[in-house]
Amino acid sequence: MPSLSTAPGDVSPAGHTAGPAAAERPLPPMTRDRPFAWLLLVTGVVGWLASGSLVLEKLEVLKDPSHVTVCDVNPWISCGQVMQTWQSSVFGFPNMFIGIVAFAVIITTAMGILAGATFARWYWIGLQAGATLGFAFVVWLWSQALYSIHILCPFCMVVWAAMIPLFVWVTARNAVHGVLPLPAAAARVLADSGWIVTALLYVAVVATIFFAFIQVFIGTSGY
Repeated sequence: MPSLSTAPGDVSPAGHTAGPAAAERPLPPMTRDRPFAWLLLVTGVVGWLASGSLVLEKLEVLKDPSHVTVCDVNPWISCGQVMQTWQSSVFGFPNMFIGIVAFAVIITTAMGILAGATFARWYWIGLQAGATLGFAFVVWLWSQALYSIHILCPFCMVVWAAMIPLFVWVTARNAVHGVLPLPAAAARVLADSGWIVTALLYVAVVATIFFAFIQVFIGTSGY
């Protein structure tokens, strides 16, 4: 599918400079190369640091099972207790190692774009697949934390916070640039409302946390 038009000087997915007709309908700001790259960089660094902190704490727990992590606050906020659950190692190794690798790819992609690199369509398809699977995995972990484990991991929540805009804007960018087979009008609506979608997802996360831990917030937990 042909992509939406780009602004003057922008480069189309095929690598060609947009013509005068295309310049009449510039890309939504966050789907242009530099703003999008900065968003990738910020979310990638935040997610990587949170994942790295979890790795360091996990190593300490492996060395000393009685180790108290920096985010062991109370019975409902504790990275250490979450690390003891099977959900923290779904694939047979700690989940945070996935984050270390995945967010490193995001950071590398961002730096490549800022340096002027262009990527083939197959690369964007791969990035979309990775972001989608990562977001789905985070949603599952979030549901497990709230409704099965009943414990929140602060560093994990930082990863959730990074994944939301990352997934939304990778999807919006790929829709606008024709990587995803969406009608041009639908792609533009998605790109124009990207921050609204992101905000609504944040509100949904906060609301579900509140209602899942309402006994703690209203002081009836007995703690």
